[in-house]
Amino acid sequence: PLAKKIFCVPGNAGISKLAECVKLDISNNDELANFAEKISADVTIVGPEIPLCNGIVDAFKKRGLRIFGPSMEAAQLEGSKVFSKTFMKKYGIPTADAEFFSCQKEAEKYVRKKMGSGARGVVVKVDGLAAGKGVTVAFSEKTAIEAVKESFGGAFGDAGKTVLIEDLLEGEEASILALTDGKRILPLASSQDHKRVGDNDTGPNTGGMGAYSPAPIVTAKISENIKEKVLLPFLKGINAENLDYHGIIYAGVMINGNDIKVLEFNVRFGDPETQAILFRLKSDLLEAVNAVVDGKLSEINLEWTDNPAVCVVMASKGYPGSYSKGYPINGLDEAEKNGAIVFHAGTSFDSAGLIVNSGGRVLGVTAGGKTIADAIKNAYNAVDKIYWENSFCRRDIGHRAIKH
Repeated sequence: PLAKKIFCVPGNAGISKLAECVKLDISNNDELANFAEKISADVTIVGPEIPLCNGIVDAFKKRGLRIFGPSMEAAQLEGSKVFSKTFMKKYGIPTADAEFFSCQKEAEKYVRKKMGSGARGVVVKVDGLAAGKGVTVAFSEKTAIEAVKESFGGAFGDAGKTVLIEDLLEGEEASILALTDGKRILPLASSQDHKRVGDNDTGPNTGGMGAYSPAPIVTAKISENIKEKVLLPFLKGINAENLDYHGIIYAGVMINGNDIKVLEFNVRFGDPETQAILFRLKSDLLEAVNAVVDGKLSEINLEWTDNPAVCVVMASKGYPGSYSKGYPINGLDEAEKNGAIVFHAGTSFDSAGLIVNSGGRVLGVTAGGKTIADAIKNAYNAVDKIYWENSFCRRDIGHRAIKH
């Protein structure tokens, strides 16, 4: 009710039903701030990580514009794995041990030493932003060394100039998102993402192929553990480091029994977890956003529906590698007839006004249900109404929730 008008930069075919889409350069902070001033924007919410790491929040605040997100320096918690790992170690946030390398030979030598000492595997991560694709979970020396070579060979541009080699953690992943205004931290409902491209968690890592909320593995006890060991030390750390943080923090955590370790921090809402989480939110999101921006988060309590939600990502064949664009997408209205919501990611209009695929991850098809099994069934019923040439999705989203 608070939003009289929404503008979206650059937007896509889906959000154009709700917002006026504006073609501006999202890497040009001055251009964006000029536009926000021109329309007298009451608040700006930043979706992707790149503008945050490029200092959009700092640029807007200099002009007295209200904006939801962390400063450029604080955004390094996602923008640099080295910065993030150092922060976690300093403030006692449990995480996997890691070494950093800016020399390929030294990194390869470390992999051989690690794997030779009987490690079950290692995780190779590029330091910078790589759209969720700069992480390789390697169970063999050969795979790990290939990942090191790929990183230093320029596959991820400047992001791969420094590489982290991390101990492999055992357990099950969950995603914990929380709002913070720098004074208080307020967790959202839990969720679980599916990072690998193929069924049964096979194939390369992606930006996420589907998610569900809540995650049964995040019990009340685990939730309390995460608050005490991750979220409160995070809050302490941003204050001690004087980091300007009015936005969302996303902790990817590995849970093994009662043991919790943070895999990574993201500094924004993450797809596709957000679709499943916000589907369940009864409260007004914009009220919470305003409270975060104004430093009044203590006045907010969030209400959630007990019904689970599931989001299935439909992608272009070839993702996370190369894929073809421009295929018309059919069945979108049909898919939403029974209460599902089709969130658009990589879509656009072609010259004939048809909605076509324009990215790797194309749609986030989201549905609820009384049980997790119902929500899964409802989401896939909606998925099965949608078609474009060379589309695919995982068919096992939510399998761990069923197991629990």
